[in-house]
Amino acid sequence: MSNLKARVELALDEIRPFLNSDGGDIELKEIKKNIVKVQLLGNCAECTVNQMTLKQGVELTIKKHAPEIKEVISVQ
Repeated sequence: MSNLKARVELALDEIRPFLNSDGGDIELKEIKKNIVKVQLLGNCAECTVNQMTLKQGVELTIKKHAPEIKEVISVQ
């Protein structure tokens, strides 16, 4: 599991500069049954397109590093 967590964190580090440039950030909350739970922070939390960012940016980047991940969901 730690190897999976490390790969997910690597993916988040890859996408984080894009989120930071808009005044946001992302935090890994949990990986369970190949589902990643993240929390969008800062401007990303209230952004109207955050679900698109989550699916088209974050989820694709995570799946590139960890293909076994089924889904990425946002939690509060």
